[in-house]
Amino acid sequence: MKIKVLVIDDSSLIRSIITAIVNEQGDMMVVGAAPDPLVARDMIRDLNPDVLTLDIEMPHMNGLSFLKRLMRARPTPVVMLSSHTQQGSDVAFRALALGAVDFVGKPVLGRDADSENYARAIVEAIRGAYAARDKVRAAEVNPIPGVQPILPALGDEAVAQERIVVMGGSTGGAEALREVLPALPADCPPILVALHMPAAFTRHFAGRLDALCKARVSVPVDGEPALPGHIYIAPGDAHMIVQRYGDRGFGIRLPEEAPRPSVDLLFRSAAREAGPDAIGVILTGMGVDGAEGLLEMRRAGAHTLAQDERSSIVFGMPRAAIEMGAAAQVVPAGQIARAVLAHLSGAGEAGGANVAAA
Repeated sequence: MKIKVLVIDDSSLIRSIITAIVNEQGDMMVVGAAPDPLVARDMIRDLNPDVLTLDIEMPHMNGLSFLKRLMRARPTPVVMLSSHTQQGSDVAFRALALGAVDFVGKPVLGRDADSENYARAIVEAIRGAYAARDKVRAAEVNPIPGVQPILPALGDEAVAQERIVVMGGSTGGAEALREVLPALPADCPPILVALHMPAAFTRHFAGRLDALCKARVSVPVDGEPALPGHIYIAPGDAHMIVQRYGDRGFGIRLPEEAPRPSVDLLFRSAAREAGPDAIGVILTGMGVDGAEGLLEMRRAGAHTLAQDERSSIVFGMPRAAIEMGAAAQVVPAGQIARAVLAHLSGAGEAGGANVAAA
């Protein structure tokens, strides 16, 4: 059975572009295209789509208002389409807080070089939204208000251990990170994050996290040192890896441009460069990226964690890691920070289920 997609956008050109992309896929089809939410309301009732793509700015009712009403009345997997602007980024992350599963940038007309990457992004977002259909619900209006660190500061001794933490995720990963990272203290080890997110939104996402977190959050540049008290979000269009610099700790390399950062590459570099000095965390996401890299980390002596199924929007990436024996511990998103800090402090496992060694 194909995934039934309803496209909602006031631009007939955008509707036709998305329709063409979706209908080229063997596992999905567009069952309708609406120019505004009022038309979409009737089409949702009549066509019963599995996934909606929803524009932000439309006549009669904007996308956020429609999303809020939809999630209250009939929770449905939604992929938001947002412009690559500061305002567009604000709205995209607000949509996630209201219950949207994912977002992609609107296609930039006249840039044929980006068409293949855009097609891949939209169909992967639709597949991820469909996979999350049983988890879709209206989100809290003001989630995660002023989260405080859940464990006390680690102190100079923990920093001197030259530990490093690497995390990766995809669909639902942005919201998982908003739960995990603000719960970490200001003196946490350097944390490197590879997230499948459109490149145009990465810096804005880092800025939003920086406002929530005790540690500093930024998008790194090639060759930048990985410092304690800092969280580094990989650029959305480049791979990111860990590099050890002798007795000076770790640094960050951005070896090549890519449609999205590879979680496997980040984890494998941590296994190679940090071994038992690393902690790996695989978060919610569609696909299997990161599972093999997390297994390499575990075999190199690193402590490894996977987000559990109940708290995952899409359990694909964590499931793959768990099934191949890559995760030493399986924990809900709300307990990941505690588990990481407990391991760093030598307190052993904190919460979640321990998994037999691979």
